Amino acid sequence: MFEYVITDFGAKANGALATEFIQEAIDKAYEAGGGRVVVPAGVFLTSSLRLKDNIELHLTPGAILKFTDDQKEYPVVTSRWEGVKREVYASCLYAEDSKNISVTGFGLLDGNGEKWWDLQRNHLEDLAYPRPKLVSFDSCDHVTLRDFSVIDSPSWTINPILCHNVTVDNINIKNPADSPNTDGIDPESCTNVRISNCNIDVGDDCIAIKAGTEDTAKRVSCENITITNCTMVHGHGGVVLGSEMSGDIRNVTISNCVFQDTDRGVRLKSRRGRGGVVEDIRIDNIVMDRVLCPFIINLYYFCGPKGKDKYVWDKNPYPITKDTPMFRRIHFANITARNVHAAAGFIYGLAEQYAADITFDNIAIEMAKEAIPGKPAMMTGIEDMKQSGFYVGFAKNILFNRVSVTHHEGPAFHLEYSENIDLDHCVSETISGDSHLVEKVDVK
Repeated sequence: MFEYVITDFGAKANGALATEFIQEAIDKAYEAGGGRVVVPAGVFLTSSLRLKDNIELHLTPGAILKFTDDQKEYPVVTSRWEGVKREVYASCLYAEDSKNISVTGFGLLDGNGEKWWDLQRNHLEDLAYPRPKLVSFDSCDHVTLRDFSVIDSPSWTINPILCHNVTVDNINIKNPADSPNTDGIDPESCTNVRISNCNIDVGDDCIAIKAGTEDTAKRVSCENITITNCTMVHGHGGVVLGSEMSGDIRNVTISNCVFQDTDRGVRLKSRRGRGGVVEDIRIDNIVMDRVLCPFIINLYYFCGPKGKDKYVWDKNPYPITKDTPMFRRIHFANITARNVHAAAGFIYGLAEQYAADITFDNIAIEMAKEAIPGKPAMMTGIEDMKQSGFYVGFAKNILFNRVSVTHHEGPAFHLEYSENIDLDHCVSETISGDSHLVEKVDVK
């Protein structure tokens, strides 16, 4: 493979903007049919770069691409933002309708996000377009991201959209815990995605699988996703599915991961009006520590536009239509969660369409002794919980097998408006040392 070293094109590690020189190296490689564009050791200041067919951007050890926080330096493109196509600032690394593109090496991408975060928090009128993501490829095929580190993303960190055959391997992502909307890895309406061996410590969801909202013109599923051997720290969720899931999410496996200090562990969320199906999800061999709630399945999620409408929060059944979302065939196994604060789990389907066919097998949950109260799920009518067990509503065909809940208050399993809930070889030990296994309210 022929190499194109950016310093040969005039890029200098002296604080001067090097965008045109780095882009020239990329363009020359593309014109020659492809090649490796090499960033040598040093700090190179740049704005958005556009990768093209058959390009590998290689960050050598000691190489840093630092992205400017000057809005004027970012071109405007049309791409998805929170599920909907609109004009946005181009991502720091961007590609569109390309194939065989990769970012590799043991260097660093510095998103230089502090000014962007401040604009998001306090001065939205000064932000002409939505913030750039750090790496976002739109409608690309055969994408590889491997070995590099990322800090301080302006918004979402890695966001492949409508891509096929995506590999994300051995990436280290670090955004401050209070940085707004700095998700780690968000595959959106993609197929055949492999995420492995990553360490993700961010200010929002560590990994979020998405498939557009009810306002997305073309609904495309996100499917065939594998997540393995990853560590998730802080963030609002370890692995999250939705709430943008109108195009369907299916065939997802999550295995051999560690979650520490994430608000929630595995979280599925949507609401009326979104439509779509989340199905065939398997989660296995997970260790969690100091999470608010390990398992959330919530079809009354109210965050975002129209989330406070009565149609979203009403617990009376509505007619089932194409806009009624469905969660089904979700399986959890071999999971340990220690120092859990709010609740062991929260499962709440819709009054008209129950969450269904869910299993929990070989699960051990121990509540924190000094628990901090919190809401396990963002939905109307749920108060703060502390050291609670599983809260199950509008659900059917749920199997809890070899599930233990210890150091909890109240019942280990609170069941309401549900049917065919099977508890087999489950264990409960309250704070006082007694057993309080189940409480049933209006169970069918």
